[in-house]
Amino acid sequence: MFAMGLIAGIFGIIASVLAMMVGGMDAAFSSTGTSQITGLGISALLFSILGIVGAAMTKTKPKVAGWLMLISGIAGFISIFMFYILSAVLFVVGGFMGILSKKVPQSGQNVSA
Repeated sequence: MFAMGLIAGIFGIIASVLAMMVGGMDAAFSSTGTSQITGLGISALLFSILGIVGAAMTKTKPKVAGWLMLISGIAGFISIFMFYILSAVLFVVGGFMGILSKKVPQSGQNVSA
């Protein structure tokens, strides 16, 4: 789960930088001089960072980490759509792994019914 979140975050950062570059090109050639794609790329960058934070929390709080990664995957996909497809899939799969994981009792603890 950690590796999936970290890889998704790295690819998400790359995708958001590409989206910001496309937004810059759009702004340069548009008549108004602005582009919404740049802002959506920035939001995808923030969601990628949130997903990496979630990936870092996988050992201590897997449920919270799963929700953070799931939110990052869905929101990043909404932000920049096809640029974020690989990251979205990895974040969503890793997020569901965290949400649906069960804590395994350690061998040194006394487990009684």
